[in-house]
Amino acid sequence: MDSTVGSPRPAATVIVARDRPDASFEVLMLLRNLNSDFVGGAYVFPGGAVDEADASPEVAARCAGLDDAEASRRLGLETGGLAYWVACARELFEEAGLLLARRDDDTPIDGADGALADRLAERRRGLNDGTVDLLEVLGSEGLVLDLAQLEYFAHWITPVGPPRRYDTRFFVAGAPAGQEPAHDEKELVANVWVTPTEALARHRRGEMQLILPTIKNLEAIEPLGSCGALLGAARRATAVPTIEPRIVPDGDGVRILLPGDDGYDDPALPTVPARSVGNRAIDRASSDAGGP
Repeated sequence: MDSTVGSPRPAATVIVARDRPDASFEVLMLLRNLNSDFVGGAYVFPGGAVDEADASPEVAARCAGLDDAEASRRLGLETGGLAYWVACARELFEEAGLLLARRDDDTPIDGADGALADRLAERRRGLNDGTVDLLEVLGSEGLVLDLAQLEYFAHWITPVGPPRRYDTRFFVAGAPAGQEPAHDEKELVANVWVTPTEALARHRRGEMQLILPTIKNLEAIEPLGSCGALLGAARRATAVPTIEPRIVPDGDGVRILLPGDDGYDDPALPTVPARSVGNRAIDRASSDAGGP
């Protein structure tokens, strides 16, 4: 699907969390290169578009903990749901160097195994360069993706207006034991562990640029006290609503309306045409911490 012609492209994003000694928890955020076409200079969760290869039967055969029928049921799709989980795990490895996997014999991988870490780092470089695919990474080490570590959490669709649109499923996961994140130094230029409260405070102070879905997901998880509570809340959710903001005129600029906001369902309020608003203006509107 082409995200540049109006149809949102399927995408997957993961909120990776870990507990802190002070009985709180923190999440992993990556800083996008300022020159990126999409939300350059913003802090984001790891994620990206679902690739065609993410839905291949060969990759599905190297997945554990979930099949396509159950994945599709959780997402409200007829088929193809597993590809979102695969994309989530793949993007986490590509962008942050964290691999949600275990061995073929069901034993966990050893995060302290330096030789394994070196081999995976080399294969990750090949994955990012396009010289290696995910199937080769997994097969070369006798690994399967451990998709049971990912819980479905939220669903956002980029509003009508921007030329680049995504239908994004958000997931949550605990940080894999013994592994440390490393940004890819291309699309991502820094990584940080930060509590949701501190990330939101830094955004309000102008120290951390965040876009609207990131802000709202941080606000949603902020009251939870631990990584376990976050995973449990996602696991217990019986329905995940779809959130598709609207871009509407606001004086000389634009603003974002969310479902439930005044005017969201008003057909008389025009949606801003895609080509009349630059991506940067939309980014700024989406970054408004208070929303509309």
